[in-house]
Amino acid sequence: METTHVVEFRGISKYFGDNAANDNVDLYLDKGVIMSLLGENGSGKTTLMNMLAGIYFPDKGEILINGKPVTIRSPKDAFEHHIGMIHQHFMLVDVFTAAENIVLGLDEAGRLDRRQIADKVRAISEKYGFEIDPNKKVYDMSVSEKQTVEIIKVLYRGADILILDEPTAVLTPQETEKLFRIMRTMKEDGKSIIIITHKLNEVMSISDVVAVLRKGKHIATVRTGETNEAQLTEMMVGRKVELDIDRLDPRDPKPRLTIAGLTCRDNEGVEKLSDVGFIAYGGEILGIAGIAGSGQKELLEAIAGLRRIEKGSIIYTPEGKAPTELVGKSPMEIKDAGVALAFVPEDRLGMGLVGGMGMTGNMMLRSWSKSHKWFIDKKEPRRLAQEVYKFLEVATPDIDYPVRKLSGGNVQKVLVGREIASEPSVLMSAYAVRGLDINTSYIIYNLMAGQKAKGVAVIFVGEDLDVLLQLCDKILVLCGGRVSGIVDARTATKEEIGLLMTSIGGSSTESRAGSESNPDGKEGLKNE
Repeated sequence: METTHVVEFRGISKYFGDNAANDNVDLYLDKGVIMSLLGENGSGKTTLMNMLAGIYFPDKGEILINGKPVTIRSPKDAFEHHIGMIHQHFMLVDVFTAAENIVLGLDEAGRLDRRQIADKVRAISEKYGFEIDPNKKVYDMSVSEKQTVEIIKVLYRGADILILDEPTAVLTPQETEKLFRIMRTMKEDGKSIIIITHKLNEVMSISDVVAVLRKGKHIATVRTGETNEAQLTEMMVGRKVELDIDRLDPRDPKPRLTIAGLTCRDNEGVEKLSDVGFIAYGGEILGIAGIAGSGQKELLEAIAGLRRIEKGSIIYTPEGKAPTELVGKSPMEIKDAGVALAFVPEDRLGMGLVGGMGMTGNMMLRSWSKSHKWFIDKKEPRRLAQEVYKFLEVATPDIDYPVRKLSGGNVQKVLVGREIASEPSVLMSAYAVRGLDINTSYIIYNLMAGQKAKGVAVIFVGEDLDVLLQLCDKILVLCGGRVSGIVDARTATKEEIGLLMTSIGGSSTESRAGSESNPDGKEGLKNE
């Protein structure tokens, strides 16, 4: 007797121009199963799920729900088949309550009964183990609470098939484990769940089966208990990949950047950083951890001269030269002062690269001001572009092809390659591997480790705590724009960092961070 699957894709193909995002995909999901969907960026994972959620419509093939062919042309159609997708970027109205967001868009007969809605939300929460106040405004919620609202929203609409796109990207380890407990409870209740994630340790922890896509094709579906991270990586990439980071002990680390009392606000006057202090050493990698929006972006932009500083100091100490104060200097003035500072910003095209230029033009941005000729010499930028193109395997038709037409991961390769090639003494990166496949990610990690070995002070903002613990020497944790601790990456745990991400300060952290946690020119520097 043939098994009836909850979801089945038969020969599904989706094209964008001449590019096949999905190519003849056959895949199925059974009731009460948690499936992880793995693949490199551009492998077609999100496109495939968007067709199940009604955002895209397949060009070929058919989708079956409980054994019957269905037509899903919109999210409304998906909900009618009890399918709900929780996107990586939340779709909530900040000024509405949790309950109001949950029922938003529903055709409720008669007048809206807020008490009845709140009671139903509480019933769903109690059933699966959520913790949410139905009457709380979204703008007062933490990231995990907002995600909870999104999940309850689809459950409220009767979803039995849930798709979660990178659900742990912005969660602490404690919040991630809580989410996984809830997912297991939903599975026991007969829900079928598909989770899109790049974190292999989470795949092994939460899923029953793993489906792997590569270049739009379905490579294999395997039971999680019968595979391992190395095998999954090989299926994703098509060849064996070494998932090791070569972390050497620091050799004679010396202060490069001394930050003290750094405070700054955004354009609306909201304080984004408050009394931040630490020391970045040459020959070390300092990781920056924190929940999204804790001040990571603002910190790097302030150091780079891209954000107005209300008070505080940033002292750059080069090898064998007098210290330089960076506060009050523009990026060009910082460069003219002889500060070898490289910055990989979070906003790749808006701040890092010129989208209309190719790789050669963007490499030239680093050197054009040095030229005193009428005509700019493209020979060296072109050589550098070719080097980055080959080493990082940038997928582009030509090194002069506009970078805005490249995928996000390839744009990031161009930006990281250019900044590392500038031979900095301080290298700052914000989410350097966001959008990159696992193979290239590990190339970037080891490039960072290579810069450290050359005596560069590396400041690395990352989302994956497992990577931060493997790559960095120290990890500074930000919470609400303040330093809540600096820990030794070799001895710290994810749980310890997770607690620091959600609370300001702690006696254990202060003792481990020592005087570096607040070098404000007083007690901190005295101990140095």
